Amino acid sequence: MDKSAEVYYKDLKAGVLRKTDEGFEFIYDDNYLNSHYSAPISATMPFTNKRYFSSELFPFFENLLPEGFLLDLITAKLKIDKNDKFGLLLQIGKDTTGAVSIIALG
Repeated sequence: MDKSAEVYYKDLKAGVLRKTDEGFEFIYDDNYLNSHYSAPISATMPFTNKRYFSSELFPFFENLLPEGFLLDLITAKLKIDKNDKFGLLLQIGKDTTGAVSIIALG
C-alpha cells in the first residue's frame, strides 16, 4: 500500500515522502541537492543522497500537523481518523505553516 507525496521547500521540490508496508521513507530530490538555493528541510534530516527510513512518520512531518481542538475539528470535517497522520498530512499538507509543503501524488 504505497502512498507518496512530493515535499516542497518554498517553491523547490525537495524530495518525496512515501508510506510503504514497512514504514516511511524520505528521499531528497537530486536536483534539490545540487541547487545553490536549497536548504535541508529539517535539522534532523540533513542533506544526503541516501533514503531516510522510519517505522513511524518522521517527527518533523508529524509536527506539521495541527493538535488539540484544531486536530479534532479538521479530522471531523475531512472524515479522517486522527491517528492516520500520514493521511491527514496528504490532505492538509499543501497549506502548512512555514516553508515546507506536502503535495499528495496520485
